[in-house]
Amino acid sequence: MTGMAKTRATRRKWVRRVTTDSTHPPPGTFTGSASEIARKMARRDVAPKGIGSGIRMIQYFINRGGKNLSATRRAELERAKRILQQRAARRKATAKKR
Repeated sequence: MTGMAKTRATRRKWVRRVTTDSTHPPPGTFTGSASEIARKMARRDVAPKGIGSGIRMIQYFINRGGKNLSATRRAELERAKRILQQRAARRKATAKKR
């Protein structure tokens, strides 16, 4: 059983092996409300490749937090992702009209 437990623990912690150094959100970015998080993550200096990059950073933070992330904080982060996804959809719809 120790082999199985070790494999499970290793699988759960894949996010620790990520060594990307592409962007650095300002300290405290993920501690605010969903609208504050979304506003910060949509900025070009935080997510230079656009809103999709911001959404991925929020998801990475959720994955990295794992079980240590409270249910309320996780819900707030998910809400921020939805705000950004809606904003991206609006931009895409506007671009199609042009």
